[in-house]
This record gives sequence, C-alpha cells and structure tokens, in this order.
Amino acid sequence: MSTLDRRQFLKVSLSGSAFALTAQLLPGRALMAADHEGGLSPSLFVNIDSDGTVSITCHRSEMGQHVRTSIVQVVADELEANFDDVQVIQAPGDPAYGDQNTDGSRSIRRNLTRLRQAGATARQMLRQAAAERWGVDIRECDAVQNVVTHTPSGRSLGYGELAAAAGRLPVPEADSVELKSRDQWRYIGKAIKHVDLDAVTSGQAVFGFDVKMENLHIAVIARPPVLFGTVKSLDDSAARAIPGVINVVQLPALQPPAVFNALGGVAVIATSTWAAMRGRDALKIEWDHGDNASYNSPEYMQSLLETARQPAEVVRQRGDAPGVIASAAHKVSAEYTAPHLSQAPMEPPAATARVSDGKAEIWACTQTPQSTRATVAGALGLEPEAVTVNVTLLGGAFGRKSKPDFSVEAALLSREQGAPVKVLWTREDDIRNGYYHSVSAQRIEAALDDEGNTTAWHHRTVFPTIFSTFNPAAMSPGALEMGLGFVDNPFVVPNMQLERGQAKGHVRIGWLRSVANVYHAFATQSFAHELAVAAKADPKDYLLKLIGPPRHIDLAAEGAEYPNYDDPLEAYPIDTGRLANVVRRVAEQADWSGKRAQGRALGIAAHRSFLTYVATIVEVSVDTDGRWKVDDVFVSIDAGTIVNPDDVRAQCEGGSIYGLSCAIGQITATNGVVDQGNFNDYKVATMPQSPHQVHVDIVESDAPPAGVGEPPTPPFAPALVNALYEATGTRIRDLPVPPIIATS
Repeated sequence: MSTLDRRQFLKVSLSGSAFALTAQLLPGRALMAADHEGGLSPSLFVNIDSDGTVSITCHRSEMGQHVRTSIVQVVADELEANFDDVQVIQAPGDPAYGDQNTDGSRSIRRNLTRLRQAGATARQMLRQAAAERWGVDIRECDAVQNVVTHTPSGRSLGYGELAAAAGRLPVPEADSVELKSRDQWRYIGKAIKHVDLDAVTSGQAVFGFDVKMENLHIAVIARPPVLFGTVKSLDDSAARAIPGVINVVQLPALQPPAVFNALGGVAVIATSTWAAMRGRDALKIEWDHGDNASYNSPEYMQSLLETARQPAEVVRQRGDAPGVIASAAHKVSAEYTAPHLSQAPMEPPAATARVSDGKAEIWACTQTPQSTRATVAGALGLEPEAVTVNVTLLGGAFGRKSKPDFSVEAALLSREQGAPVKVLWTREDDIRNGYYHSVSAQRIEAALDDEGNTTAWHHRTVFPTIFSTFNPAAMSPGALEMGLGFVDNPFVVPNMQLERGQAKGHVRIGWLRSVANVYHAFATQSFAHELAVAAKADPKDYLLKLIGPPRHIDLAAEGAEYPNYDDPLEAYPIDTGRLANVVRRVAEQADWSGKRAQGRALGIAAHRSFLTYVATIVEVSVDTDGRWKVDDVFVSIDAGTIVNPDDVRAQCEGGSIYGLSCAIGQITATNGVVDQGNFNDYKVATMPQSPHQVHVDIVESDAPPAGVGEPPTPPFAPALVNALYEATGTRIRDLPVPPIIATS
C-alpha cells in the first residue's frame, strides 16, 4: 500500500520573504489510487507575502457555484486572515493539485477538513514565530485577523512581519494543530460576499469567450450532424472568398470510441466571429453519416419500453416482489420515459490555444483542466508537461464542460495555423453536437394490501449508459449509474426487486446536473404519488410511510453494489431519518395541509443524491385553457455542514429552475441528426414559467459536508407532475411536460 509521510503530506517552504504552505487534498483511498497510477502529489497552496497579503490557490473551477469564495472562507477562517484582503489564484491544470474535476458536488465535501488543517497549521506557525521573537509561550499568543498579539503585554506583529520566520520553522505534527470549534468560526457557515462579484457585475471577469491576445484568430466548425459521420466531399471556395476568412481546415474524423476527442468536421478560421460564421455557412459539405444514421427517437424509445417490459438483470433483491405482485388483489403499474437533454449552459463551450515550439497553452472554460491537459497532449503528440491549461470563469457548465473536446479543436487548429486560435461554439453547435443526458424508460409494478400498504415494488430501468461514450459496445449501466437514485431506493417495502436492462448508445452520452438521479427520481417519486392515490391517502403521509422509520439501509445485504458517490457509508450512510425529516420540514414550510384544504394544487417529492437529502414541494395553477405555471416552490435541504448559506440557497433556487428545464426540454433525433438547434425548439425555463419564489429551508447540521450543486434538481420534475395531477387529474408519465394539459 502506498502512503505519504508527513513531510510529503504537509510542507513549508521559504521563498524570499514569503511563507508558503501546501496541504494535501486527496482522501486516503483516492490518494492511493492516484499514487498507483503515477505518483501524484496534489496540493493546495497558501502564501503569505511580506506585506501581509494572503494568497490562496483555488484548484477547482468557478462556474457560478462560488467555489472560489468557499475555499477562501474555509482557509481564511482557520488562518484568521482578513477575508477582504485575501487574493485568489486560479490553479492551472496539473496533477500536483490533486483532483481538479469540478463535478459530483464534492469540492467542499472532499476538502473541508484539509483546507481547515492548512489554515490552522499556518496560523499556528505564525504564532510560534511570534512567540520565539518575543521569547514567550505560544499559548500566550493569539492570531486574529492577520495579526498575532501577545495577550499579556499587548505587543503585536502582522502576518507579513512574521512570514519569513514562520517559513523557517519545522512543520508541527498534525495532532498538535488545534482546529477551531464551530462556535469560533468566523467565516464558515456565514453568508460572505463572493470574491468575483465585482468583476462579474462590472463586466471585467474573463470567461472562455472573453480571452484576448495578439494575432488571435477565431474559428467556428461545421461538425458531422451524426456521431462518427465523416466528410464525403467538400467545396470551400465560397467560404474562402468571404472577407476576413483566413483558412479552411478539415479536422481528423472522430473514430470510436468518442471519449473526449474532437468530433471532426471542417473549421473556418477568420479574423472575426462574424466572418468565421459566414464562412461556415458558405461551405458545401456532403456528409457520410455512418451507422448512427439509423437512430430515430420514437422507434428507439419504443425499443427501450419493450426492454423495460421484459425480465432483466437483478441488481437488488429483497423478498419476492414478482411473486407477491402476481398473486396480489390490488396492483398498480406504470411506465415512465424521459428524453435526452442538453446541458445548455449560458456560455457555450469556448477555448483558446497557442501551440508553438513543441508546447501548447490553453485557456478554456473547463471543469476538468487535468483531463484537458492529458487529452490535448494526446491529440498533439506531446507530453502532458508540455501543455498548460489555464482555467477561465465558466458561464455555467452543468457537466458539459467536463469534456475537453473543444479545447482539442482549438489546439489542433492553432498548430495548423501557426497562430493562437479561439474556437467558439454557437448555441446551435452546443445543442446539436453535445454530450447528452441519457434517454430512459422505466417500468414499476407494485402490490397493495387491503389497507393500502405497499407490499411489493418491482422496478426496471433501461437507458444507454455513459460508458458507451468510452466503449461503444457498452450496453449495461454500471454500478455508478445504478447508484444514482436506483439501487439506493429508500422505501421500507418488504418485497423489492430492482433490475437493469440493456440499450445501445447512438449519441455521445455525458454528465448532466445530477446525472441518472434525474430520471430515477422522476419515476420513483411519481410512482409514490400514484400509490398514494390508489390507497386514497395523503401523498405526503404516504411518502413518509414508504420511507418508514429512521434507519441506515444496508444495500450489500440485498445484493446491491453501491459506490455511495465514492465516499464511505460509515460517514455517509443512507439515513432514512434525515430523508423523512426534510419531507416533514418542507411540508410545514409550504403549509401543506392548509393549502390542500383550500384546494390548491401541490406536489411533493424527496430524494437523496450526492449524500444530501432534499424534499421539494411545487405549487401550480392551471388556467381554463390548460396552460399551467409554477407559482411557488419550497425546498428543504440537509447537506450536513455547509460553508455559505447564501450559496446553498442560490443552488436550491437555480437547481429547482434547472429541474423545471429538465422537465420541459427534450433532445430528439431523426436519422441520427438532432432535431433541436436553439432555444426556440429546445425548451428551457423562461421568466414567466419560473416560480415567483423558491423558498429554501436549510437544516442545521454538524454532519460531514455533502453535495449542494446537484441535489436540488432531481425532486423537481416529480413534484411538478404530481402537482399537475392534483390540479388536472391528468397523469404525466412521459417527459417533457407539455405546455397545455387537458383536465381529465
């Protein structure tokens, strides 16, 4: 087993008059895996200059979730630094920083303790330096807001005055460094102004689209309309004749597997975006669409449903659900479908590359700078050390920008052109050539006894797996996807059988905010409401009955493989008590009983994802023409220890509206070509459709920190369709939700 000694784990170095401290970021298991794969030494850097300025390097990508602020809050709190004086440095892509993938809602949950340790260790060393200068006991020295004070005498020294001396001290043992108690936290758990707020609101912030440099060329690309399609013939004469067009370059065709490589196609390089777009429009391309030209959404969905109706591989079993259902007097069954979705971030993908002299430098709105570095290096035939990836701010991402294909395009074109090239994706590019959220079909059957209790639950899920992007032969979802709201079903039904079917992928399948939790929560929580209706019970009360008493669920005992978001079950158990608690709290917040008594239409859903518990209530109204709108949304979230409550509220607001977009949007294909191209036909939530307010209740907790960015999204769609049923009597099992719903 590979381990790191203490000096590898925590180092102090002196550079001039500055004090620099690095702290290990990876947990033990991940560290061992990283070490096994290449001896990585990931670190977060804390620097204190002689003028007292504290600089903190953020290794994660900022895409609106305010991770740059949260990391500063944590380190500055334990360091006792003045938050307003801290400078944030964005880390480039490099294995030295550890896991830089900003996904999975894990930036805080994986780093809170280490970041605190880094700040506290630096604070202790500054105190020690002051104590030695004054010849006093360190216990008499307090560090507060960039100043160390000798309490008995009142003498004080600023952090800058102590930086050099602190840098010469030995690193204290970890168990000798005292972390603050919760009641001493100055910034953690508090609403703090975002470090990028002024730059963003004044237009000075640099996003992927904003990168500028001398002699920069702009490129847009005509990509194959069908995955793995190729150029059969090309006439670029008209494009080259357009003023401003510099060059037309045919990119290498993409070969399976897709992974994160460029799609291929024909790029138009120009002096301006407008010239490049006009040049692309003038291209005359005949495409060979290849095997995926057979992909048609209606027929494909029917094939998924047919698979869902047949026995499949059992991934979790308790009792004899099929047998109980077969002999039951009261049965309920339903089928649910959800289409492909596009992440559709406000800022489409964009990357700038400068390739010369055997080196490449990238500026990109990327969630994964390390995979960008590796993929670009592979595409150019360079060693990763020859590639520098600079991370800009991201104008939204939702999983799309975790794939570096757009950076590869920029690198290939820069090498070809011998000049810096910025590749810009238009909205149409983003929607027609993306990595899509998987399409799905699910079938659930249940048995009820004479009292309306659910005695058996039989659930099949069928969808093309994300792993088909990496292996076209992959037909079955892995444990990762099964663990996203499926095998971790929290219900206390005595007989349960869960199965997965097989499906072939025809487009690039990728991550989208909350991944498979979106369609699994939709089916499970919609069906819970159907069971309540069948039992003639209050939906909230019936949901609580399904969840059952407080307990920790042992999935292994029922044959389920469950990664638990790659965190230990000992620290993050599946806790039904916490799930039931958010259900009760959101019902109280929304005045569930009172509003239902008034005849108002409310729907409820609850889901655990990314180790966080969320319950959502959606209130809708429907006019006489069947047009519906969301009036209010109520969310209760238990994410354990949180760093910034304002950010949690913002993520619940944004995650709920994103859930609304997931409920009304769809990507379809005809002969392998995506039908949608912009927001006129790919529907996302607009202002009139969005709720008047998202009311957020945050559960105070000292549990370990969990995810926040993704968990608010999955419960929204089922809560919405459950509310629409209450308003209209029409049951919606097939997404997207239509804009007009007839009353049954």
